[in-house]
Amino acid sequence: MKAKQSLGSRLVEAVGGGVLRVFLIVVGLFWLVPTIGLLLSSLRAPEDISASGWWKVFSEPSQITFDSYAKLLENDDITSSLLNTVWITVPATLLVVIIGSLAGYAFAWMEFPGRDWWFLGVVGLLVVPVQVALIPIAELFGALGIFGSVLGVVLFHVGFGLPFAVFLLRNFFAEIPRELLEAARLDGAGELRLFFRVVMPLGGPAIAALGIFQFLWVWNDMLVALIFSDSGSQPITVALQTQVRQFGNNIDVLAPGAFISMVVPLAVFFAFQRQFVSGVMAGAVK
Repeated sequence: MKAKQSLGSRLVEAVGGGVLRVFLIVVGLFWLVPTIGLLLSSLRAPEDISASGWWKVFSEPSQITFDSYAKLLENDDITSSLLNTVWITVPATLLVVIIGSLAGYAFAWMEFPGRDWWFLGVVGLLVVPVQVALIPIAELFGALGIFGSVLGVVLFHVGFGLPFAVFLLRNFFAEIPRELLEAARLDGAGELRLFFRVVMPLGGPAIAALGIFQFLWVWNDMLVALIFSDSGSQPITVALQTQVRQFGNNIDVLAPGAFISMVVPLAVFFAFQRQFVSGVMAGAVK
């Protein structure tokens, strides 16, 4: 005879079934409302936006137009800022992934004097806030002649992205079985060959997760770019902020620009979501 379940057990089973799925779907739809609203606003004419809310599109589909996107492509400030965003984000992401991977492997499997103390120093850098370094690094970049350039913004992001990258990848690489590395060394593999042929393929999920984290952080950044870039090197986040300050009513440019700025990192995340989940969960179970 089946034992009688308590009220708490029955509630847990109910929540763990269809009720939980419905709740998560509803939460997901609410989370998408701002994105959908921004998309529909970017497809409406300025006079329609001023007259009614974006939901009016569902009753009047004829309001949908791509004129705002055509006008956006004619705005040199927005188009050049999109290109600057790519020039900033891609190198900053690649450099952090490459340097962080090499350093993580060195801290995990190479013996050198003071290795543990150096790693503790890297971990300590994780607690340093970005705001503390803005003025000193701005003065340093000014003395080097790279303040206000794309290079200066990239170097700042690389410097502050490396501590987390080294910490994440060192801990992941340390979980690789020592026997696997020793077998490769017995076959004559040097450290570089061992890194590229054995460690990198095994560390693919963690490296992908790091790349997504870094890409999203750099692409969506405005604080660092607002300080270290000028009118010729500003990314899309600063360009949109400037448009709001100078032309508060040009929603026909701001809406499509903001949507493009939002949809690119979303596309990157969904394209690599499987690797991202694998990297985040790496080491959780053995």
